[in-house]
Amino acid sequence: MSYGLLKGKKGLIFGALNEKSIAWKVAESAVAEGAQIVLTNTPVSMRLGTIDELAKRLNTVVIPADATKVEDLENLVQKGMEHLGGKFDFVLHSIGMSPNVRKGRTYDDLDYNFLQQTLDISAISFHKVIQVCRKADAINEWGSVVALSYIAAQRTLYGYNDMADAKAMLESIARSFGYIYGREKKVRINTISQSPTQTTAGGGIMGFDNLVDFADRMSPLGNADAQDCADYVITLFSDLSRKVTMQNLFHDGGYSSMGMSFRTMKVYNEGLEYRDVKDDKTHPKA
Repeated sequence: MSYGLLKGKKGLIFGALNEKSIAWKVAESAVAEGAQIVLTNTPVSMRLGTIDELAKRLNTVVIPADATKVEDLENLVQKGMEHLGGKFDFVLHSIGMSPNVRKGRTYDDLDYNFLQQTLDISAISFHKVIQVCRKADAINEWGSVVALSYIAAQRTLYGYNDMADAKAMLESIARSFGYIYGREKKVRINTISQSPTQTTAGGGIMGFDNLVDFADRMSPLGNADAQDCADYVITLFSDLSRKVTMQNLFHDGGYSSMGMSFRTMKVYNEGLEYRDVKDDKTHPKA
């Protein structure tokens, strides 16, 4: 069901790779709510994914850009505004990648060149996007910028590795630039701490399937999927959230407020029972 929340608005969406991507769902929902958009991703990601199909279906264009390169972003912003015939009203940053995770390097044995790449791709690119937009005066007053984060920015989660550091930096950038851009142009900047979501990027995290299951058992409402997240992003792009800025907003079915749930405790107790009896060869369960 469409509510026309973004009727007449124009936006720029980073990170749509394929139909599993949260950015893909956001793009579809934004257009359904009346917006015009421009899509962007790196040339490599464009070859690996199916973003051109999405652009065709949504009657828009894909402008290649490496978000770690300022010159690419400057070209993207200029061409994006030319295509849309005006400034942006919203921007989605859905970018994240860790070479250390991909190469199986654990947090106590990081490759520091890889770490720099992780931070540049997953966090500093957010600063670059905002700075380029601000210098080009590319976002209308009361515009909205949203980036996707994760609770590992605040809590230690086994296997999330240096991406946790990147997400912490991402959220800090949202607060620092949120003050500057909000004071000057009423542009609001927020991050969404989403449930672990079955995307191409998420699948690279060590033990990700178990993490998804654990979060779902812990959350009273269950995990939020990619479409749920897209719906929430749309509300932050809309005028209904004009006074929300500099926030990290948890969208995780209640997971972030939980200590222990009954469903999780039940699985844990069953695991303990099995562990206790498996050494007893006479036990039926052994």
